[in-house]
Amino acid sequence: MSPSNRRSFLARGVALAALPAAASLTGGAFAGTASAETLPDYAPVPPSALGPALNEQGYYVGRVEKNLYWVTDGTYQAAFLTTREGVVLFDAPPTIGHNLQRAIDQIAAANGVSRKVTHIVYSHHHADHLGASSLFGKNVVRVGHAETKRLLVRDNDPARPVPDVTFEKQRTLRVGGERINLAWQGTNHTPDNSYIHLPDHGTLMLVDVVLPGWVPFYNFNLNEDVPASIAAPAKALSYPWKHFIGGHLGRLGTRDDVVVYQQYITDLTDNVKTALATVDPTPYFTKYGDNAWAGVKTYLDAVSDYAAAPVVKKYTGVLAAADVFTASHAFIILESIRLDLGYGSQIHP
Repeated sequence: MSPSNRRSFLARGVALAALPAAASLTGGAFAGTASAETLPDYAPVPPSALGPALNEQGYYVGRVEKNLYWVTDGTYQAAFLTTREGVVLFDAPPTIGHNLQRAIDQIAAANGVSRKVTHIVYSHHHADHLGASSLFGKNVVRVGHAETKRLLVRDNDPARPVPDVTFEKQRTLRVGGERINLAWQGTNHTPDNSYIHLPDHGTLMLVDVVLPGWVPFYNFNLNEDVPASIAAPAKALSYPWKHFIGGHLGRLGTRDDVVVYQQYITDLTDNVKTALATVDPTPYFTKYGDNAWAGVKTYLDAVSDYAAAPVVKKYTGVLAAADVFTASHAFIILESIRLDLGYGSQIHP
């Protein structure tokens, strides 16, 4: 199997591992119903969206800048900083799992530095980014936002030990002569998602907001605060950095990636407003009569599809999966501009 095919195969396997097994949830009801002939076709992934090939263990580790490194399994990303006092790990996705330590060992052996993880910095509380934290034992200083600690106490997940050190607005973490600036700038993807800036390494880590080379995951990345998530990339660009770690998929990002993402979301938002002013709701509610939810669903689906179509056309070949998820993003943004911003809201006379 060629390296590129292996990378694609492993990435698909990792993506499946990150989701519930459908058959186990349905008693096997869906078994055997899908085939290559019945599944939909999507546009090819642009080569620019793909990262480096994975090794035989299913990961890639590479230098970001100086003694800062990143790790990916093709679907998730983490990073680590080697210092004279040990290793600072940024996030611990369970799909990478034990490969995190293997990646650290690989770099430590090559450079003659410590392999011991002394600190883990949490970007936010979600299990898909922290679920391997417990692999590093109890004698590790875990650092995260105060809300991250509150949410992890609530979740009571032994795979995600709560932070030992927290911050409210900002904190500079100093380990082994290195500095890491942590900041909370309000809710975006989650109430606790943090900006992790390494100014001496020209790097910003902001997870689950911009996925370099790709459109967001289903339903606008499941962002809990849509307006703030739309604003988050501008805050990211206010920092001085060259390298961007977004937490997902196979490659690092650049400032241009963030700008392209911003334009994608701006185009989609503008088209949603146009669609709201263009698509007539009358036939949908006329057809379904007393079944209000059927009328609402078909109307909002029509608005979302109308808004998404020109964006899909513009970004196919530019951002991977533009044809896969854009309509779902349009629906979430549609609901946000209606409910959060009051766009199109009318008072009955």
